[in-house]
Amino acid sequence: MFHLQSLELVHWDYCQRVSLPLDASIITIAGPNGSGKTTLLDAMRTLLGLKCSSPRDYKTYARHAGANIAWLRAVVDNTAQTRQTSSRPFAKRLLYSDQVTLACRIERNGGDWQRRYMVVEGDASIEQLSATPDKDLGLMGIEAWGRVLSAAGLSPAIAKVLSLEQGQTDRLCEFSPRELLRLVFDVFGDQEVLNHYDTAREHQQQLGREMAQAEHELDHSKAQLAELQSRVSNYQNWQHKVQEQERLATEVVPVLEWHGQRQKLTERSREQRRQRQQHRQALAERARQNAQLLELLEVRSQADAHASQLLQERDAAAVQRDSTRDFERPLEDLAKRETELLALVDKESDAEALTAHLQTLHTQEEGLQARHSATLQKRELAAQALSALEGKNTPPHPEDARRLRQRLQAQKIGHRFLAEVVEVRDEHWRAAIEGVLRPLRWMVLLEKADDVAQADSIASADRYRHYITAPGDSVPPADAASLLAQVRFDAKLPRWLIQQLQNLRCVADPSEGRKTSGSWITPQAYSFDGRGARSVWVEPRDHQFGAAALIARRDAVERDLRKLDAELGPLTQELLALKRQIKDCQKSLEGHSAAQELARRNDEFSAARQALPGAKQARVAAAQHWQTLDKAYGDAKTRHQQTDTQYRQLEQSLRQKNQDADRLVAELLQTRKQQTANIDTSNHRRRQIPEKWRTAEVLQALVKTYQNDTQARLRLQSVHEELQLDTWEKDATVEERYRRMEVLVREQGYSLGDHQAKNAQAGIAVHNARESYIEVLRSTVRRYRKNIQELGELAGVAVNADLPVLENEDAVLAQAGLKVHFNFDGKGSIGLNDGEASGGQQVIKSLILLVALLKDDETASGGFVFIDEPFAHLDVRNIQLVGHFLRSTQAQYVLTTPITHNLEVFEPAEITLITSKKPKNARWAPPIAVAKRRPPLDKAA
Repeated sequence: MFHLQSLELVHWDYCQRVSLPLDASIITIAGPNGSGKTTLLDAMRTLLGLKCSSPRDYKTYARHAGANIAWLRAVVDNTAQTRQTSSRPFAKRLLYSDQVTLACRIERNGGDWQRRYMVVEGDASIEQLSATPDKDLGLMGIEAWGRVLSAAGLSPAIAKVLSLEQGQTDRLCEFSPRELLRLVFDVFGDQEVLNHYDTAREHQQQLGREMAQAEHELDHSKAQLAELQSRVSNYQNWQHKVQEQERLATEVVPVLEWHGQRQKLTERSREQRRQRQQHRQALAERARQNAQLLELLEVRSQADAHASQLLQERDAAAVQRDSTRDFERPLEDLAKRETELLALVDKESDAEALTAHLQTLHTQEEGLQARHSATLQKRELAAQALSALEGKNTPPHPEDARRLRQRLQAQKIGHRFLAEVVEVRDEHWRAAIEGVLRPLRWMVLLEKADDVAQADSIASADRYRHYITAPGDSVPPADAASLLAQVRFDAKLPRWLIQQLQNLRCVADPSEGRKTSGSWITPQAYSFDGRGARSVWVEPRDHQFGAAALIARRDAVERDLRKLDAELGPLTQELLALKRQIKDCQKSLEGHSAAQELARRNDEFSAARQALPGAKQARVAAAQHWQTLDKAYGDAKTRHQQTDTQYRQLEQSLRQKNQDADRLVAELLQTRKQQTANIDTSNHRRRQIPEKWRTAEVLQALVKTYQNDTQARLRLQSVHEELQLDTWEKDATVEERYRRMEVLVREQGYSLGDHQAKNAQAGIAVHNARESYIEVLRSTVRRYRKNIQELGELAGVAVNADLPVLENEDAVLAQAGLKVHFNFDGKGSIGLNDGEASGGQQVIKSLILLVALLKDDETASGGFVFIDEPFAHLDVRNIQLVGHFLRSTQAQYVLTTPITHNLEVFEPAEITLITSKKPKNARWAPPIAVAKRRPPLDKAA
C-alpha cells in the first residue's frame, strides 16, 4: 500500500490554500476544539474516496469556502511495498515513477456539487492539473476511483478502518470474531482466490436464483395449467351439458314419451283383451245364473204353492179341530159339573168343611187368576211385537239407537248403523254371523271424517254404549274359508272389523276347529278366539240382519202367540170351573142342595158321560192332524223363504251384473275408439322419429338410463337449471390456451432440468473454489496471527489467536470467526470486547489489530492510518504505552489531539501540524503551523 508524502488543500472549508508535509511515520494534528483537525482528516478521507466524519460531507466543506471549485491534492509514494515483489501500487494504471499525484476536483455543477478524481505520474501541481484538459486527466467518479485505490492497496476493509470517526479508535476490538476474520481476509487474502470463490458462489447463487425462478415459473405455469385444465373441464362439462340438453330435448324425451305411450297402448290392448274375455266369461256366468234363477223361480213357485196348499189344509184342520173342541167342550163341562156336585154333596152336611172348602177354592182362584193375567199380558206383548213387525223390511231399532239417530240427523251428520249394512249370504251361517256381530249391531259408521268430533260430543252426552267410527276401508275379496266370505256389506268398515272377520275360519264342528290354528266358529255359533271357546248363540227372535231376520222374528212371535193361546184356553176353563165351584159352595151355604141338582140333571150328566170319550178322541185326532199340517206348513214356509231369499239375492246379483256388463260394454266401445285414435297418433309420431333412434338396442339403453320420459324430463330440467348458473366456462379458446400452456410447462420442465444440472455443476465448482478459499483463509489467519503476536511483543502484550474451524460448507464458513486473546502485564487473558480491559488497553488492542492489517510477510510497514484523538480519556501511563507502540510499528499514522497540558501526546510525532481557530471576522482560517522533530544527533552524524 502507498504512503502519503504531502497534502495540499485549495478552497477546502476555511482554508484558502494550504500545503502540508506528510513524509513521516507519525503525524500529529494538534489544536483547540473547533480549529479544523477533523477538517484535515476529512480532506484526506475525501481525497481517498472515503466518507467524512458524520454528519459532515465534502459538499459542506466546499460550500464553506464560497468558491466555485475546490482542490484536494496529495503526493504519494509509488515504490514497491515488499522485497519479494517489485510491483508498484499504481502499476495497473501504467504509472511507474516513485511518486504519484492523487487529486480531487470539487466544483459546483448547477445547484449541486460534483467531485472528480484523477491520478497522474510524478508531483503535479494544482496549476498543472487545472491546465491539463479533462480528457487527458482521465477524470473518474467515486466508484472508479475506489477501484483504482483498491488496486493500489487501499482495500475496502482498510477504507472502513480509515473511516473511523472521532473517539472510535478502539472500534476494532469491538468487532465480533466473525467480523474480524472477514476483515483480515479482505486485507490479506488472495484477492484472486476470493474473487474466484465469490464469483463461483455468486454464479451458484445466481443459478440457484434462476433455478428457484424457474421452479417458481414452473409452479406458476403448473398452477395456470391446473386452472386452465379446470376451466377446460368446466368448458367440456358445459359443452357436454349443452349437448345433453339438446339430446334430451330433441331425442330422449320425445322417444321415451313415444315409447311409454306405446307401452301403455300395449297394456291397454292386453287389458281390453282381458276385459273382453272376462265379459265373455261373465256372459256365460250370467246365462248359467239365469238358468239357475229360472230353476229357483220354479222351485220358489212350487214351494209357494205347496205352502199355500198346506196353509189351506192347516186352516181346514184348524176348523175341524175347533169344531170338535166346540163339540167336546159342553160334554166336558157337564162331566166337570157332575164331578163338582158330587164333591159338594159330601160337604153339604158339614158347614165348617164347606166353609173351609170355599176358602180353598178362593185361594186356588187367586193363583189361577194371577197365572191367567200374566199369560194374557205376555200375549198382549207378543201381539204388540207382531204388530210392530208388520210393514217393516228390517227389525226395529232399540230406543238408544233411535234417539242418537235423531240427534245426528238434526246436525246433518251422515251415518249408518252396522245392522243396516249387513246381508247374510248363506243362511247356514246366520247363527254364527248374528252371534259374532251382535255386540256391534248399533256401531255408528260415519260418512265423513270431519264429523267425528261432533259425533263424539253427541254420543258422549247421550252416554251411547256403542262405537262411533270414522269412514273405514272398502271390504276386499275374502278368503272362502273365512266368515267374511259369508257376509255382504253395503258400506265401508273399520279395518279392524274386516281383519277380525277375515281371521275367523268357518269349520263344521269344534273337533275340526281344534285341528286348525287361529280363531274359528261353527254354524251353531260356537267360537274360539285364542282366549278359549264359547257359544255366541242368538235366538232367532233376536236376529237382526236382513229380511230373513224379520221373517224369523215374525215366525217366533207367531209361535209364541200360538203357545200362549194354547195356554190361555185351559186356564180360562179352569178359572171358570173354579168360579162355578165357588158359586155352588156359596149357594150350599145359603141352603141350596147339590144332591137335588144331581137328581134333576141325572139324564143330562149320563148322556154327557157316554158321549165324552168319543168327542175327546175326535178332538185329539183333529188336533194331531192340525199339528202335523202346521209343522209341514212351517217347513214349507221356511223352504219358500229360503228359496225366495236365494232367488232375490241371485236376482239382485244378476241385475247388478247386467248393469256392470252394460257399462263395461259401453266402456269397451269407448276405449276401443280411443285406443284406435291413440294408435293412429302413435304411428304418426313413430314416422316422425328417425329409425336409428327407435331401434330395440337404443330404446333399451334409454330405458336403462332414464327409466321413462318423466325421469328424462326431470333430468332435462336439472340440466337446464345447471346451465343457468354463471359458473360455466363458455370461452372456446380455453382449450387452445390449455394446449399452449401444456407445451410451455413441458418446455419449462426441460429448462428447469437444465438449470438443475448447471446448478449441480456450479455446486462442484463452488466446492472446489471453497477448498482453495479455505486454504488461503488458513494461511491468511496464520499470517495475521503472526503479525498480532509480533506487534504484541513490541507493545509488551502477549497476544494469541485461536485458529477457526474451517470446513467445506457455507454454513460452517459463515459461522467461523477469529478469536483473539490479550494478556496485559501477566494479569490473565482477555478477549476482544469482554469489558475487562482499561481505556488504554482498549486502544492498544485496537492498534495491534489495526496495524497488523498493514504488515506484510517481511514485517515492513505498509499503508497509513487516520486516528482521530487516540489519546482521549487516557492517563499519562497509557499515553506513553500507546506512543511507544506507535513508534515501534513503523507505520504511517495521522493523529489528532486537542491542545492539552499533557505533552506526552506529542512525544511520538515526527511532524506536528498546529491548527488555529478562524477569527470571528476573518475570511480564511489562519495558516497551519508545521513543527518537525529534529533527528537524533547520532543519526545526523
